[in-house]
Amino acid sequence: MILLSLDLLGTFAFAITGAIKAANRGLDWFGAIVLACATGFCGGIMRDVLLNNNPPVALQKPVYAIVCVLAAVLVIIAQKKVVSHWLFVLIADAIGLGTFTAIGAIHAENAGAGGIAIVSLAVLTAVGGGMLRDILADEIPQVLKSDFYATAALIGGLFYWVFGLCTSEFHGVKIVATITITITLRLYAMYAKLKLPKI
Repeated sequence: MILLSLDLLGTFAFAITGAIKAANRGLDWFGAIVLACATGFCGGIMRDVLLNNNPPVALQKPVYAIVCVLAAVLVIIAQKKVVSHWLFVLIADAIGLGTFTAIGAIHAENAGAGGIAIVSLAVLTAVGGGMLRDILADEIPQVLKSDFYATAALIGGLFYWVFGLCTSEFHGVKIVATITITITLRLYAMYAKLKLPKI
């Protein structure tokens, strides 16, 4: 229940960033809803398709779409107020990043995937929606050119995998630690304005 609550919080925050991107690009209300949904749950859909989990979880549970639409409506109605509280959105986004990283790793592990797949699907679940959002907005995905974002998810996914190699016990600890490490790295990167060097 706690994991689901964090998942929905992250979905909501991701969806807000999608709707804000739509507003910044001058899209209409439908465009805002599309980008909100793409950002909110398409990373999970990509993961489930690759794992052959059909239909994807986000399409089985209407609550994900409802949360994304509500986020888009909130931005449409009160864009300036949302932007004025952007720090809270970024904190919720960091929570979503950590939660999605762990959820992606859990799904991959439960499907019997190997280490590379566990780490890759952890990252894809966490950043896939944001990448699709940027592509739909006709931009190079943000995670490929700036911000210590996908790297935080990558480190979280690596931790999850390595922890599993060391012991098959303490599964709850592994999940909580993965979420905590990813969130902490993302928040620290925001605070320190940490970025990877460009080519």
